[in-house]
Amino acid sequence: MRDVLSRYDQTGKVAVITGAGSGIGRATALTLAAVGATVVCADIDEAAAQTTAEEIRSDGGTAGVVRTDVTKRAEIDALVDGAASEHGRVDIMGNVAGVPHNKMVVDVTDDEFERILAINLKSVMYGCQAAMRVMVPQGSGNIVNVSSGAIDTPAPTLACYAMTKAAVAMLTKTLSVEAGPAGIRVNALAPGIIETNFSAQHFTTADGTVDQERLEGYRSRFGSMAPLGRVGEAQDIADAILYLVSDAASFMTGQILRPNGGVAMPW
Repeated sequence: MRDVLSRYDQTGKVAVITGAGSGIGRATALTLAAVGATVVCADIDEAAAQTTAEEIRSDGGTAGVVRTDVTKRAEIDALVDGAASEHGRVDIMGNVAGVPHNKMVVDVTDDEFERILAINLKSVMYGCQAAMRVMVPQGSGNIVNVSSGAIDTPAPTLACYAMTKAAVAMLTKTLSVEAGPAGIRVNALAPGIIETNFSAQHFTTADGTVDQERLEGYRSRFGSMAPLGRVGEAQDIADAILYLVSDAASFMTGQILRPNGGVAMPW
C-alpha cells in the first residue's frame, strides 16, 4: 500500500499554477503542496494568490507568489522562467486561469470576443510554450490544461466560452503528440458544473454575499442534472489534476478527463 501511495508523492517537484488565487487553481495549489510539491502561485489578483501561498506555508509547505496577467506572453514567460531559475526545474504546469462568458452569439462585441480568447485560449498556449522550453531539456514534465464540459453540450450564451475551451482540448491533444517523445505528458480536464467563483452569480447578491436559499436552489437544480446528484467542488477537480500529474497516470497523455458527475458521457 505504501508503494501505491508513493505514486502520488510530489516531493521535490515544482509546480506552476495559474489562477491560484481562487477556485480550481487554489484547490490545485493546496493539493499539490500537501503531497510535497513546491508551488508557484500565479494570479492577476496578487493578494488572493498570497493568501493561497500563506495557507500552504502555514501547513508546512513551500510556495511562492508571482502576480501574472496571463493574457501577456511576456508575463507567463517570466513566471515559468523565474520558477525554473529559482528552483532548478518545472515539473508541473497547470494552466487553470480562465473566465466565464454568457452572451448570445449575435450580441458578442469585438472587445468581449478578444478578451475571452486572450484569457481562456491564448494564455493556455503561452503557458504550454513556456513550459515546453523548460521541460524539453529536462526530458520530463506534466502539462495540465483546463477545458470545460461546455465542449460536449451546446447551450445558448456559451458560444465564446465553449469555443475557447474546445480549442484548449485540441491544443492539449496536439501538444501531447509533439511532447511525448521528449518524455512530457499533456492532458486536460473538462469539468462539469463546479461550485466556485465561476458560478457565484447564481447564488450571491450584488455585494457578493451568499444567498443561502439561492445557493440551495442552485445545488438542487444543477445537481439534479448529474447521475451522482450533486454539483462538483473545486477539490474534485484538484484531485483529478493530482492524478494526472502523478506516476499513477504515467501512461496517460492527450486525454480529456471529465470529472462531471456523469452529466456528459462522450466516447
